[in-house]
Amino acid sequence: MLSILIPTYNYKISKLVEEIYKQLSKTGIAFEILCNEDASTKHVEDNKLNLSKLSNTFLFISEINKGRTATRQFLCDKAKHDWLLFLDADVMPKNNAFIKNYISQIDSGYDAIFGGFAYDTSMKIDTGILRWKYGKIYEEVDAKKRNLKPYGLIISANFLIKKSVFSKINSRLDRSSYGLDNYFSALLRGEKVKVLHINNEAFHYGLENNAKYIEKAEEAIGTLLWMRDKKKITTHNNKLLKVYSLLKKLRLNYVTSLLYKILNKPIRKNLLSKNPNVRLLQIYKLLYISQKDLSK
Repeated sequence: MLSILIPTYNYKISKLVEEIYKQLSKTGIAFEILCNEDASTKHVEDNKLNLSKLSNTFLFISEINKGRTATRQFLCDKAKHDWLLFLDADVMPKNNAFIKNYISQIDSGYDAIFGGFAYDTSMKIDTGILRWKYGKIYEEVDAKKRNLKPYGLIISANFLIKKSVFSKINSRLDRSSYGLDNYFSALLRGEKVKVLHINNEAFHYGLENNAKYIEKAEEAIGTLLWMRDKKKITTHNNKLLKVYSLLKKLRLNYVTSLLYKILNKPIRKNLLSKNPNVRLLQIYKLLYISQKDLSK
């Protein structure tokens, strides 16, 4: 009935897999857990040893790094069940009914069900405070609000989807870069995939340090501009691209590009600090997309 698919790169997944396995075992359904090491150089032996103790659990090891999209497709092709639950390696179910909650939605008439993200307030954050703050404000959103615009906040680190639907959508993600959730969301909308959001969050623990997260945010903006320039999407729900498109139409993007040159360093100084103002990150993104688009 259900295939759990977990791509991983240099991350310990034993606790995640053990928790998922424990919950699956209580349901009585047919299941499998498929994981793929994408040319990892760390934690491989530990993952291999612990996963080998569990039935219906398999770890594939890729010698060449294929990236998230290709790894997901590989796992999809290996999966034998009609429903796929994709989990990123750095998440953990928020509650012990996580699997049960997803199973209850299989016959609901929807093609894809997104459980959402949560951020653990009890954890000590030694690094990654910018990522944590951003997640708390912009990603930890109740399902009722997410369902008002079902394609608006798509987080593919924790979602259930029909295998046939995923194969059709994922095959069109012909790029390997950060920020493809925006593209994935646009494709779901374009194909009129029936999307449901539920409150079945996974805690997100893999927090990049501030500098790395800013770098990823910039890469995601590059992906957005690529989507636009290559006409990969005709409709979307990305707020940043919508606001920037309006600014560009009004020719105000020249102003925001100039502001990037003036404010870039002081804003980055704040974002790299131990107490960053996450609202400034949104401003930084708008200024950065202006500069990047005009400098092409």
